[in-house]
Formats: sequence, C-alpha cells, structure tokens
Amino acid sequence: MEESERYRFAVVHNDEDQYSIWPDDQELPPGWQREGTAGSRQQCLDHIAGIWTDMTPRSLRAALARDAADR
Repeated sequence: MEESERYRFAVVHNDEDQYSIWPDDQELPPGWQREGTAGSRQQCLDHIAGIWTDMTPRSLRAALARDAADR
C-alpha cells in the first residue's frame, strides 16, 4: 500500500467554487468547507475530476456575465 493510501482525505471547496483535498482529521483553513466526500487521496482526486468541470473562479464567471449583459 502506498503511503498516500494510508491516510483519509476529504474533498473541500471554497466560496470561489474551487476544490481541493485536505487530511480528513485536520481542521480546515479559513474559507474552506467539506464537500461531503472522503476516502483515499486518489478517490478524492477522482471525485474532484468528475465534478469540477469549470475551473474558472466564481467571481470571474460573475464578472464575465456582467460584461456580457452590458454589451
């Protein structure tokens, strides 16, 4: 078993709709929330690959939408 498979991770996200993984037994940094998925590092990364299809931060998407509406 690889070392990274011995630890449990959680999928986390922030207010910009960005995703990451974090050790499941550690307190999250400010601005991040648990998404609800936990498992091995690879399981969490695979989950993120399936759900995070647009890596554009939420604030940039909103600004682009405002610009498009103003045209």
